[in-house]
Amino acid sequence: MRRYGKFEAAERRLTGGRLSLADFASGHEFFGLHRRGPRWVFREWAPNAEAVFLVGDFSGWKELPEFELRRTDPRGVWEIRLPGSRLRHGDLYRLKVYWPGGSGDRIPAWCRRVVQDPATMIFNAQLWRPPQPYRWRHPRRRRPKTVPLIYEVHPGMAQEEEKVGTWAEFTEKVLPRIQRAGYNTIQLMAVQEHPYYASFGYQVSSFFAASSRFGTPEDLKALIDTAHGMGLAVVIDLVHSHAASNEVEGLSRFDGTLYQYFHDLPRGRHPSWDSRCFDYGKPEVLHFLLSNCRFWLDEYRVDGFRFDGVTSMLYLDHGLNRDFRTYADYFQENVDEDALTYLALANRLIHELDPRAITIAEDVSGMPGLAAPQADGGIGFDYRFAMGIADTWIRLVKEVPDEFWPMGHLWYELNNRRPEEKTISYAESHDQALVGDQSLLFRLAGAELYWHMRLEDNHWRIDRAMALHKMIRLITLATAGSGYLNFMGNEFGHPEWIDFPREGNGWSYRHARRQWSLVDDPALKYALLARFDRDMIALAEQARLFADPAARLLCDHEEDKILAFLRAGLIFVFNFHPTRSHVDYRIPAPPGLWRLTFDSDARHYGGHGRLMPEEEHWRLDGGVISLYLPTRTAIVLRTSG
Repeated sequence: MRRYGKFEAAERRLTGGRLSLADFASGHEFFGLHRRGPRWVFREWAPNAEAVFLVGDFSGWKELPEFELRRTDPRGVWEIRLPGSRLRHGDLYRLKVYWPGGSGDRIPAWCRRVVQDPATMIFNAQLWRPPQPYRWRHPRRRRPKTVPLIYEVHPGMAQEEEKVGTWAEFTEKVLPRIQRAGYNTIQLMAVQEHPYYASFGYQVSSFFAASSRFGTPEDLKALIDTAHGMGLAVVIDLVHSHAASNEVEGLSRFDGTLYQYFHDLPRGRHPSWDSRCFDYGKPEVLHFLLSNCRFWLDEYRVDGFRFDGVTSMLYLDHGLNRDFRTYADYFQENVDEDALTYLALANRLIHELDPRAITIAEDVSGMPGLAAPQADGGIGFDYRFAMGIADTWIRLVKEVPDEFWPMGHLWYELNNRRPEEKTISYAESHDQALVGDQSLLFRLAGAELYWHMRLEDNHWRIDRAMALHKMIRLITLATAGSGYLNFMGNEFGHPEWIDFPREGNGWSYRHARRQWSLVDDPALKYALLARFDRDMIALAEQARLFADPAARLLCDHEEDKILAFLRAGLIFVFNFHPTRSHVDYRIPAPPGLWRLTFDSDARHYGGHGRLMPEEEHWRLDGGVISLYLPTRTAIVLRTSG
């Protein structure tokens, strides 16, 4: 209750009891460069500045008296008004800021477009006011009708060519793939402007600018609009956990101080990410970040946000090297209650603006109440990621031969969640293939993927890898709490790792792309994995799997490597044993005739076809059904009476 009282007090302090939180979070309409009638108005917050000049194409990049801003507010607001003829669409500009003892060039904090000169590699703000604004064609998609089935994407690496992809290419070539695959939500990464491409969008410099390396603002709007027309919701990755340390392009030392937007050193620098940490206790910082939430909802009509790095925000030590084993870890002096307050206000604002918007917390610590409604004392996220599940799979695949996989432990990890908080599960996301790691299929199959993925090739290691890949994904989806996520290409077992161009790899794009030709080639097995994933997603939708809040365990046998459970009227049975097929295996079942409706071992999924399609099983005396369970196979049974 004390923390909840702090949220309420913070909102009263910010709004003064006179405004709504949504009205308060409209700083993007006050700060930055705007056309107001016949004039241009530019405003910036720089409390430590002594003088500020607007420089750019229009001034010959000189500090001219007519482009000097005047201080209009003792809190540090600077302003300039210019005739409409002085600035034009496409003009490049930046600020020259003077402070006691120094000066520096700065990209305006609230600017909506930043471009990089390909010759000089210099970044500048760009005035973006095309003659014809984008005309939206479709209403917002908003929240999925069932649960979020998320296809996580990075626009730059979504194409096959060895280059940076564009918003337009993604719209044309990838959106139809997502629709055909059956997912209903796109999680769009790396949207906010970031100077370093290899940061995967995590080192944000300009929070109100969509990354221009992928195209124009209109191109991004067209992507979102087209997705809505396809029935897809669009959630973007929102990085409010930290900011790039860049000083010219970013917010660091914007007005000459280290503590304008951030904590002063050492607290103001993240020890692992070499980035700047926001001071969530400052009203001006809350104004900036809350306005940023509203901006993306208003300007780009996104359907919600994945809040990145929430664990780092929640704890003064950023949660580094901690296991979070007891509730005492969540209720102690190490919690940054200012950050917790910001997250509560952000969720309140987003749902005030759009009650059907989606908010997802990326938190590995398990902070209680993070995804609980604020009416129940929670922070208000709609969902949290079940991040421990992916860690469990990678650990098992890397460290434990599958003949020793612990069934009881696996069941616990797949279902370890609080019933009052909605969670989204995944077997692997981009995290598992970044930073020197490997995707699940690549780790299971290794270099054999390069030589043995043709349909007629029956290599044992590929057989094992494909079988486990299908089982891992199905059991993760079937036990998920309130949603499921997949990273683009992982559904068909995209080979290799993610490695963005950098000095260490000769600035190559070889591993920063998606090889769609692999799944499009009917002679390769990748298409079989893609078909399995598509049918798996369709099964979950058709059965209304998530209408049933939890799976109920029917059988857990360690030696036999069997897990069986009931959910939404379906019986799921998994035989993880690498060598033993079980004959006449008894599984408890509700009354009725049970029919085989899904089989990971089917030939059209790259299996051996050891089961008869639509095979039926009556429940026997003793309340069981008798099954033949081939090695490394998952089956789903549906009752027909």
